[in-house]
Amino acid sequence: MESFTTIRNMLAGNKVVVPAYQRAYSWETSLSYSEREGQVNTFVRDLEDFSKSGAKSYYFGHFLFSDKGGGVYEVVDGQQRLTTIVIFLSALFSRLKEVRALEKNGLEENEMECYEDMVKRNSTYRFSTVDYDNVFFREYVIDQSRMDTVGCDTVSKYRIVRSFDYLRAYFGDKDAAYCARMLEIVSEASCSTYCVKRESDAVQMFIFQNNRGKKPSNLEIIKARFMYNIHLYGKEETENLLRNVKEKFEEIYKSISYIENNVDEDDVLLYTLRVYFNSLQEWNTTDKIDRELSGEDSIRFIKDFTNLLSWNFAYLKRFFKEDESCFEIHSLITLGSTATVMPFILKAYQFGIPLEDIRVLCRSFESIMLRNALIGTRADITSRLNDVFKAFTKENASVRPIIERIEWMKTTDSWWWAYWNNTQLEYSIQGRIEPRRAKYILWKYENYLKSQGKAGYSPMRFDAIESPELEHIAPQTRPDGTPEETGYPEYDEEFCNQYVDCLGNYLLVSKSHNCAEGNRPFAEKRASYTQLAQQREVVDMTEGSPIWDKEKIAHRKEKLVDFVLRNF
Repeated sequence: MESFTTIRNMLAGNKVVVPAYQRAYSWETSLSYSEREGQVNTFVRDLEDFSKSGAKSYYFGHFLFSDKGGGVYEVVDGQQRLTTIVIFLSALFSRLKEVRALEKNGLEENEMECYEDMVKRNSTYRFSTVDYDNVFFREYVIDQSRMDTVGCDTVSKYRIVRSFDYLRAYFGDKDAAYCARMLEIVSEASCSTYCVKRESDAVQMFIFQNNRGKKPSNLEIIKARFMYNIHLYGKEETENLLRNVKEKFEEIYKSISYIENNVDEDDVLLYTLRVYFNSLQEWNTTDKIDRELSGEDSIRFIKDFTNLLSWNFAYLKRFFKEDESCFEIHSLITLGSTATVMPFILKAYQFGIPLEDIRVLCRSFESIMLRNALIGTRADITSRLNDVFKAFTKENASVRPIIERIEWMKTTDSWWWAYWNNTQLEYSIQGRIEPRRAKYILWKYENYLKSQGKAGYSPMRFDAIESPELEHIAPQTRPDGTPEETGYPEYDEEFCNQYVDCLGNYLLVSKSHNCAEGNRPFAEKRASYTQLAQQREVVDMTEGSPIWDKEKIAHRKEKLVDFVLRNF
């Protein structure tokens, strides 16, 4: 492979593969103007701008490969760009074949040669992504023999679908001349390549190299540093150690492909550091790991830490995907305040604690973390839990001391611990509550109302509510008309400051319902309150007197505050 070449020459006659220990496809595609522009959109926009500029040669950047011999090259750096190039070409050729067919011709000779050089020649695919996505990639993108997304069980597969569908739509109305021009730009685009025989050279170059696209995560940098350190100090164990690291990172990236929408991979790296060193006071992941790698026992650390990291990603896959049907786990995930909690959860799975006990632990953490979010104190809750975290070991694998600490923190008046007690909680929910937290409370209240008098009631999941929104029963903006006409009291200073933005005036509704409400009179709003139990409760509260005044808001607020204090 030439060091300075074109995309076509780089792929022609070769097989380029993404090894299993590398990241799966991670580039994002925005499908509407309301979404933040993804890397795929930027990729297309750059090509469009170049085409309009009249410049002679487009540059696709640098690619780093490990030469495996026989024309097989593993991508060490540049796989996201290269995957997108192949998806782009597949969408382009799909459209080009359509327009050439309308001309009653097949692809022109040069176009067919380009396809065979860069995409597929007979049964030889020029590019392969990670093995667990590769069959789907070939069927959906290259061969287009698959039109459905059934079995799309990884986030990376959905990214492949979004990227290809976006590019198919992009080329959907383009004529032959446009497609031919884009094919010329991409196939003749220049790039630089560097191929190494020694893997140690490749991983060292990856550590120091930056290209356009997603910046390498700490996890990717740590993986490269581990592999390089093994090359330097592994001695006779080098090959076995490298094989182990690659296998573990293959497992890690498979787990990431399932859970990356739920948790950031670099956060998992931090959680693992805290579990490994048994302290919630670990904060700087890369510095701590660098110190360990510079120590005399770095090889042992790499083996142990990589194993634990792989296990933790697998545990989180269980937590977020397999066990998430448990309502307590679903509730904690929905709450989202899990940074302090996750090291405890990882230990619980590692110690083989029964799922029922993990559910109890999640319920306890839900209570204290919701308090922490509502109260908003600057006091560090992590430091208050560090001692029980340290004491939570395989030899003392009981969740009871953790739960007892949390329950004590909710009632104590001891000054260093009292930031999360009932007094502080009650004070925190008197006025305005951040909308995400208010929706959470109202979701829980909805389940409470529905469960009254119903044996065996199954709680409603948060994601069962269609686009949940926070509705102000009395609108935030003063409605037109007199109090008698609108059904709301005078918007005096007291009402605006103490009643409009409080828990008693909040209601959980679907987005479509909320958009339809606006500043309508209360009687009209009330007539639409039929979907949820809390909406019907408002209807019952105003039966015979369809007025939503200070008294009713205060009464409903009192009920909700009491519910929060009794349940959290």
